[in-house]
Amino acid sequence: MLIPSIDNVRGPFERVTSPGEAVDRLARLYDDATQALRGAVERFLKDGEPPSSATRALFRYPELRLTYAPNGPALSSPRAFAKFSDPGTYATTVTQPEEFRAYLLEQLEPLVSEYGATMEVGVGAPEIPYPYVIESGDELTRGGADAAELARFFPVPSLATIGDETADGEFDFGPERPLALFDAPRVDYSLRRLVHYTGSDWRAMQPWVLLTNYHRYVDQFVHWGLKQLHAGGGVQKVVLPGNVVIDSSVSPAEAEARVGAVAWHRFQMPAYHCVRADGRGISLVNIGVGPSNAKTITDHIAVLRPHCWLMVGHCAGLRQSQVIGDYVLAHAYLRRDNILDEPVPLMTPIPALAEVQVALQEAVAKVTGDRGEALKRRLRTGTVVTNDDRNWELRWSKERRLINISRAIAVDMESATIATQGFRMRVPYGTLLCVSDKPLHGEIKLPGAANAFYERAIAEHLQIGIAAIGLLQAQDDTLHSRKLRSFDEPPFR
Repeated sequence: MLIPSIDNVRGPFERVTSPGEAVDRLARLYDDATQALRGAVERFLKDGEPPSSATRALFRYPELRLTYAPNGPALSSPRAFAKFSDPGTYATTVTQPEEFRAYLLEQLEPLVSEYGATMEVGVGAPEIPYPYVIESGDELTRGGADAAELARFFPVPSLATIGDETADGEFDFGPERPLALFDAPRVDYSLRRLVHYTGSDWRAMQPWVLLTNYHRYVDQFVHWGLKQLHAGGGVQKVVLPGNVVIDSSVSPAEAEARVGAVAWHRFQMPAYHCVRADGRGISLVNIGVGPSNAKTITDHIAVLRPHCWLMVGHCAGLRQSQVIGDYVLAHAYLRRDNILDEPVPLMTPIPALAEVQVALQEAVAKVTGDRGEALKRRLRTGTVVTNDDRNWELRWSKERRLINISRAIAVDMESATIATQGFRMRVPYGTLLCVSDKPLHGEIKLPGAANAFYERAIAEHLQIGIAAIGLLQAQDDTLHSRKLRSFDEPPFR
């Protein structure tokens, strides 16, 4: 017997008076729903008993609704988020509310205290897919049931309920507006994708993110993280692919042994996390090469609402005056990646964010010690071309004019994608690249020269990225720029 879905059922909703109470109720409803779902799956695997319609009605995400009904003129706030554009009711379903507690409170408190919004919490319409509550998958090896049989009786992920319509501005103004960019089914989908691609628990991902396209940066990052861990630098633990955790109880020698044993190559885009209790932790993701990977991973990191992601990788320098090892600070992007042209049309400008640009430039000066003319010789600002063809040099007769008229100073394969994704997903972004070759001027990337460059440049480059994040962490209130928000945005950041 096939138990039908009940996605069109909602309620009941209860009024709550404080953000803390709202999150507490969301957490209780979510825990009740996931426990009911997990228990029903256990019974099915043990006894073959499918859930009844009444039982299946319990497998639903909690929902949060806010109503903004001002008595006078609408309140105006210079803040980029946690504000209403118009009166009305705003709603979203929520997953993992306990894990997202700090974020939810950050958004709710101004909406209630400043705007006087009223809050209701209840049971939403979407069902929680069973794979999202059975994280290890070991349970499914028992009882002889396969995925197709489970899908007959339990909710499964449905592409009809997962999308980026809100982020892409394609939502309809109905009786309720979206409260957040991502609802619960979309968030849960990305949380599981993060585990798959990065090789570590999504909870380890930190709110400050470095993205790189070379594994050599990983060695430097892990070395820095372990040094911070053992020197009392605020790092509580270092989490490696495969959920290998190193904390202060692990000796330096044992830590190095664990690092050396990590099978990072099993994961497409392995991630490394330096976790801090104060929210200032940093994650490094080796996204590999190409715009497809860059879009894939940022699609999923975005649901965690990070404070910033920065690209620190290599590029081809296009100017004779550049030297191998010089830095390129992207002020603009020529999008030749051909992957986001539909959600973000090419006519859409991708602005540089002043706070990020200043932090990156100051970080270069701080780490290199260069100032004034010396800094200008080492750090070049301008347009970066992101091309989806690594062998763009073989089309030089066609690429030459576009590079020329754009005044581009560097070519890579990820930066414009990452910046466009930051713009699209409202995540502050920036790019600092290191020149590793100059193909237009006869300095191509050969093994011997490349290895010498790597040894010399990567440690410094990574330290610049870390230093830039340190500068940005002192201004996260202003970092979330209004440049990233539209006139009819969801209230949540």
